[in-house]
Amino acid sequence: MIFLFRRLVTLLCCSLFTAIAVATPKVQLAKVYDADSVIVSDYLVSEKYDGVRAIWTGTQFLTRAGNTINAPAWFTAPLPKVWLDGELWSKRQDFANLSGIIRTQLPVDNDWQNVSYMVFDMPDSSIPFSERYKNYLGLVAQLNAKHIVAVEQKRFESNHQLSLYMDDLIANGAEGVMLHLASAVHRSGRSDALLKLKPYLDAEAIVIAHLPGKGKYKNMLGALKVRSAEGVEFKIGSGFSDHQRQFPPAIGSTVTYKYHGFTKHGLPRFASFLRERNAL
Repeated sequence: MIFLFRRLVTLLCCSLFTAIAVATPKVQLAKVYDADSVIVSDYLVSEKYDGVRAIWTGTQFLTRAGNTINAPAWFTAPLPKVWLDGELWSKRQDFANLSGIIRTQLPVDNDWQNVSYMVFDMPDSSIPFSERYKNYLGLVAQLNAKHIVAVEQKRFESNHQLSLYMDDLIANGAEGVMLHLASAVHRSGRSDALLKLKPYLDAEAIVIAHLPGKGKYKNMLGALKVRSAEGVEFKIGSGFSDHQRQFPPAIGSTVTYKYHGFTKHGLPRFASFLRERNAL
């Protein structure tokens, strides 16, 4: 009895993406958008929501890894007995808070009032995404539940139009955009049928040291140690050509680097060399 009680307490206290004996859902995974190899007019485009991927099986929510998401009964009650794909989402730039809500073992109704299910696909291996889009639009409209939202898809004729759209989203705190190949039927795995496009940020820093390379970069530059305008010191180890590794920016020079947000320690994430300022 003591063992059973302890086991029950453990189950109640653990974080809830509860692993159960469910097969991993067959979901589409995104490749990175490449403007040089993609005809943007072939794609339907939507905002990339920084939420938690959630597959509705017709009876329950699963993560991409096949773990159960415990949502309140009222939240799932309107959902139909069909397969849907989407994101559980609260608002832009709120992922940490949202993740805490979703991972709670016993869902808290007040917290889930701030969560929406953003439906972006109604998987069907026999019809193209352009038709699936129409299908999920119609379905969500029939459900008429304010927390279940159909993700709007747009179409653009040029990369310039796409860039303008994304720039507007980013300026308002969005994470990026997703591109669905309109003609593609649903197939699991990573392919050009689903692409993601996220911006990078850039900034400048002063070179304060050259760190030696190893392996194939022996006797060349391994990384630059730099200092940002805020006084933060960090390393930039990628983005260099072999020539730049042989003749790196001088100590004291200013370089531009790109990065994707910050780590919990306040360092630029995935910092990569772009160019030396004023260099040709």
